[in-house]
Amino acid sequence: MRAKHVNQLISLVAVLLFSFSCFSISRMAQTSNQLTNCRNHILEFKENILHLKNKTQRNRQELMEALNKINNNIRQRENVSVNFVEKEVNTFDENEAVPNTFEVLKSFLPHLRKVGRIYPDVIISKEKTGVSFALGVPTIKREDHGYLKQTLTSLVSRMTHEEAQDSVVIVSVADSNEDYLKSVVDMITKKFKKQLKSGSLEVISIPQFFYPDVLHAKHSPGDSQTFESWRIKQVLDFCFLMLYAQPKAMYYLQLEDDIIAKKMYFTKITDFVHSLTSDNWFYIEFSVLGFIGKLFKSEDLNDFVRFFLMFYKDKPIDLLLGDIFQVKMCHPGETPEKCAERNKQIRIRYKPSLFQHVGIQSSFPGTEQYLKDSTLIVAVAGDADHSLDALPGARRAPLGTERWSWEKSDEALTARDS
Repeated sequence: MRAKHVNQLISLVAVLLFSFSCFSISRMAQTSNQLTNCRNHILEFKENILHLKNKTQRNRQELMEALNKINNNIRQRENVSVNFVEKEVNTFDENEAVPNTFEVLKSFLPHLRKVGRIYPDVIISKEKTGVSFALGVPTIKREDHGYLKQTLTSLVSRMTHEEAQDSVVIVSVADSNEDYLKSVVDMITKKFKKQLKSGSLEVISIPQFFYPDVLHAKHSPGDSQTFESWRIKQVLDFCFLMLYAQPKAMYYLQLEDDIIAKKMYFTKITDFVHSLTSDNWFYIEFSVLGFIGKLFKSEDLNDFVRFFLMFYKDKPIDLLLGDIFQVKMCHPGETPEKCAERNKQIRIRYKPSLFQHVGIQSSFPGTEQYLKDSTLIVAVAGDADHSLDALPGARRAPLGTERWSWEKSDEALTARDS
């Protein structure tokens, strides 16, 4: 009986051991599966980490490239580099308010009524406004020789620092030749960095859609229509530049790209304007030649432009300037003598002239001109203090020749940047 109980106990222990072994094996199998799954998760997590790391490195590289590009752009803008030819307009939102300075053009040039926004291509501009004087210098390509660098050198080098701060010189490239546009920008960005950076010098180019179709037509050299188109375009170029300059300054001085300025010209203009006891003047002539050296009140520019645009096909702009006086200032039935007397009071002439014309190669292809201001030549011959020889590089021609010439040296042609 006792042996039977022992056998049963042994059997029970064996069953228990077997059950425990099965249970242990099962748990071990489950644990092994869990460990395998855990290892798989760890491997997957590691892959994800590596993927994110690679993606982060790519993003960092792209970000660094973008930052370098932005820094280069900022550096180029600050240094006004040679390659800085950036058209900063014509990208306005349709709902953005558009300045209406040029809207007057649509009343006289029907083809512009189909154009939404009329504005020049701004090449270099700090958008300087609120100054006393804006100086307009239109320029186009000449066949063999250009005078723009000499002109700008004389204008900016004969201003004091304070005068430069209170003025802006606007060069308007009125030529469809892209090579000429680039050459002007390259020259100005190299020689006049200081003036560009301060905003006292701007460069704009007139968009080609501004001109009527008749000016886009090709004509044979020597054809009378070629000269007519050139003359018409010249009037339109002046009008466009006037409208651009009008909101910038109190006064607008019209110049050309082949003149040199007399020593202290800007000081003399400022002093003379401030010395006038009456503000009832039409315009002031600081040169007797054509349209050179004419000073206007900016508030009157729209009236002048409207008159010029009414008759731009009929006469050169300097003759239209005389006509507008007859129309606006001479009363019906008034004697010519009386009108002429009023003319002296409101069309003021400063003597001697402050600008001399030095261009020989005309802007009209194939022609030369030896136009000189005789009043300035007389002043030069009679009074050394009124001469132009204070400008570096300018030398006086022998008396009697009535001409001025320039030595082509870097010293003579480079603006004073110091």
